[in-house]
Amino acid sequence: MNAPWKPGGNGPRDAFAAFICDDVSLDMLRPVVIELGWQPEKCNKGGLRNAVQSLSISASPNILMVDLSESGDPLNDINALAEVCEPGTVVIAIGQVNDVRLYRDLLASGIQDYLLKPLNANQLRDALTHAQGIFSAPKHSDASAAKKHLSTAIVGTRGGVGASTLATSLAWLFSTDHKLPTALLDLDVHFGTGALALDLEPGRGLTDAIENPSRIDGLFIERAMIRANDNLSILSAEASINSPLMTDGAAFVQLEEEFRQAFEMTVIDLPRNMLINFPQLLADVNVVVLATDMTLASARDTIRILSWLKANAVHAQTIVVTNKVQQQVLEISRKDFEASIERKIDYVIPYDVKAAANAAKLGQTFADANRATKAAAVVRDIANKITDATNVEASDPEPRASAAAKKSLLGKLDIKGMLAKKDKVPAGAS
Repeated sequence: MNAPWKPGGNGPRDAFAAFICDDVSLDMLRPVVIELGWQPEKCNKGGLRNAVQSLSISASPNILMVDLSESGDPLNDINALAEVCEPGTVVIAIGQVNDVRLYRDLLASGIQDYLLKPLNANQLRDALTHAQGIFSAPKHSDASAAKKHLSTAIVGTRGGVGASTLATSLAWLFSTDHKLPTALLDLDVHFGTGALALDLEPGRGLTDAIENPSRIDGLFIERAMIRANDNLSILSAEASINSPLMTDGAAFVQLEEEFRQAFEMTVIDLPRNMLINFPQLLADVNVVVLATDMTLASARDTIRILSWLKANAVHAQTIVVTNKVQQQVLEISRKDFEASIERKIDYVIPYDVKAAANAAKLGQTFADANRATKAAAVVRDIANKITDATNVEASDPEPRASAAAKKSLLGKLDIKGMLAKKDKVPAGAS
């Protein structure tokens, strides 16, 4: 409730509203409200329950006064109020229980002040003036106190290249091997496997965030995310396939902002269609891991996505990872693949179907279930590379391939010429 409010994020808001149980307190409050320039009609009859019902269907005010006199369990009822109060609302509670422990518990829950009945004009005036000052005060951020945070997006060039497997494994390694508080955000809203890979139920956290982005704050993050271990929390979904994704991406950006405050690492399993529809998601991403395989289609799409990243995420370090590689049955050789994308492949993960099946049976991430395998060793190397990338600036890809590369298989196929004919959209457009 008292989390910093972001102007413009919640629509028009009233300056003040009150929900008071008794007429005597209302008669005392209304003249003070008028004196402060607010509308006396915003002083409503009814206590906390009435406030919850009203605010569940309307925007919460800047300053809210709520009467707890009729509440049998004030702390639980305040939590219900927090569910419907938008971020930034300054809440003043009034009641008739004179208990220091209750007072402290209410303040700890996010209440700004607690006034004891019977009320008087000076008491109300001071409390409301103080609340007004708190709401109007500029929010200062201490740059020196800011947490170090590293955000990594995992993007697959095509379905089936193992991007989600890589995302869950990296998140697990960050949280266990590196002991870093980590958030895993699975943005495949309808078919995501992030929670499934960790043998967890996804919950409704992500769908609730999409439907009500204005309610995303620290408390929402704490309640909505599913804990996988002491350092790893996941936000995922299995939204109904009868419900199309209706969002402008604001919820995802807000989630990223809250993750920066609550965690040291963020891993985003970012489907390529989401990458194109919501390019703002990469605004604060430090590392992009591009997962691909050694096929002609993946080579084509690697070229396209690398070009898009150059135009839209030049600040991010890009790591190209080829997955499920079987040296004996490659559709394209590594040399030809690198020539076509005009840069080196950073990591090659060998194909290990038994290890993948073992992870699925155990309900564990690939890296956790198969620590002794060569494939898991490569994933650990990638995790180590990313954790060392905090102070590394995004660099240009490897030098362009020489003219000799034109003699390769992909050179003969002229994959870039094919793209120019089929894809009329300029690089970086979405």
